[in-house]
Amino acid sequence: MRDPATIRLLTDGHRLHLSDGPIDLIVAADGTPGKIQRAYEAAARRFVSILDELCAELPLLRCRAIADSPPPVGPIARRMAAAVSPFRERCFITPMAAVAGAVAEAVLEAMNEVGQLDRSYVNNGGDIALHLQPGQSYTIGMVERPENPSLFGTIELRAAMPVRGVATSGWRGRSFSLGIADAVTVLAASAAHADAAATIIANAVDLPGHGAIVRIPAREIDPDSDLLDIPVTRAVGSLSRQDIEGALNAGECVAEELRARGLVFAAALYLEKTVRVVTAPDSYALTEMMQRSLQHA
Repeated sequence: MRDPATIRLLTDGHRLHLSDGPIDLIVAADGTPGKIQRAYEAAARRFVSILDELCAELPLLRCRAIADSPPPVGPIARRMAAAVSPFRERCFITPMAAVAGAVAEAVLEAMNEVGQLDRSYVNNGGDIALHLQPGQSYTIGMVERPENPSLFGTIELRAAMPVRGVATSGWRGRSFSLGIADAVTVLAASAAHADAAATIIANAVDLPGHGAIVRIPAREIDPDSDLLDIPVTRAVGSLSRQDIEGALNAGECVAEELRARGLVFAAALYLEKTVRVVTAPDSYALTEMMQRSLQHA
């Protein structure tokens, strides 16, 4: 029997902290006091059922996504499956690759169903779902290392932009990675889609067979891992400049492919103090903001 969920305001008196087992959310909303209170109450109501909802379908969600996979039943599970479906033909991926983003989206949706907020976000360990009314914006940080956040850049996301989801993945983070990226931050139409895409791009930042990279089968670290016996990165030793550029080249190619397919709007890839940015050639606002933020980081 697990401990009850934690639901509390943080010491700033504004942000809400929701925690239940492995799910840990920071929630913020701007609007009238009444709308914020109703939104936080709705977030709490939705949150307390999420872990049980996911556990009910966990065996399916830990299975590789393939064309004839049984469809999940729960709304969050369906979001997860939809987010990973564009990648199921290219590599091993399970719906769990989008779980953090999908959970953030579900809580944000519940908040906005009870009243229109000026802006709001749900941050699930760096995978963020955003709501922005016209004229509103958020400044989002891009981190060097997910497990010890320090920023290598920031970007202002405005309501007029199509971005409503941000996610970060890397081998140092809370989830396993097949690649060696310190961090890959992705901007997409939703948090679940950003989550899945960040996983794919971070996996691609890699140097297969390199002697400085230590990999261990995932289930030797976590017997319940959905990655089974797939080797995941546990340490990265000394890399040459050529190594770094080669790994980033590989990741950049995948990020550009996903951008061309409309699966992401932009991505920033970070490895050993070196950054690559991928945006659409005609997306001046995103390109200019990301490049400027990196130059002044």
